[in-house]
Amino acid sequence: MAPFFFLLLFFAIVSAATPPRAHNFAPFFIISQDGHVHRLVGEEIIPASLDPTTHVDSKDIIYSSEHNLSARIYFPNNTNRNQKLPLVVYFHGGAFIFENAFSLTYHTYMNTLVSQAKIIAVSVDYRRAPEDPVPAAHEDSWTALKWVASHANGRGPEDWLKTYADFQKVILSGDSAGGNIAHHMGIRQGQEKLEGINIDGICLLFPYFWGSAPIPGEPYVPEYWTTIIDELWRIARPESPDTSGLDDPIINPVADPKL
Repeated sequence: MAPFFFLLLFFAIVSAATPPRAHNFAPFFIISQDGHVHRLVGEEIIPASLDPTTHVDSKDIIYSSEHNLSARIYFPNNTNRNQKLPLVVYFHGGAFIFENAFSLTYHTYMNTLVSQAKIIAVSVDYRRAPEDPVPAAHEDSWTALKWVASHANGRGPEDWLKTYADFQKVILSGDSAGGNIAHHMGIRQGQEKLEGINIDGICLLFPYFWGSAPIPGEPYVPEYWTTIIDELWRIARPESPDTSGLDDPIINPVADPKL
């Protein structure tokens, strides 16, 4: 009986020490009932450096001192330095809730992309929900894009951008939530037209779009998955009189009057 008693005692102690879970999205993140976010993946910070495999160099810059937000610039060292290179502005994924621009996943991906495509890239970090609900990520990303544009025509503080980036060949890209952001950055650039840059293309990788009803031709998604995606969006952008739930134009392009 003694071993069984101590086993019960152990589980009782662990249960008492574990905060009740309001949202359990393990292995990605857990939100306790007290509102604390336990992010389980994508929290590591890989330092900027010269990658010995791809020969891509990288460095971090602060683009928003107000929110202490950074971006990472990637430059291919094994390229013709007398030639201007296309510029990719990349926004990471993670449902607006987890991952960051400096994680192993994104640092490795950006090194490979820059090396093989022979481009310069700016990988943008942004504030995450639920601490900073959507559209904080979009506002941060627009601030980053304005910082990038400030280097057109040889201006701005960052030499790699001033010297090597072709601002007439700017491509916006991102995956998941980052694809959503890239989409909205393209729309906003079309409206506000940042001086000195030309958006030459947009590459959306599995963009995070959704809605209350499927659109014609959309593949069937099991109810289990639709429930998960619905809940993720409500965490990222809690419903209020100023939002439209699953048909908010930020998540549902079909409902966007700007399109």
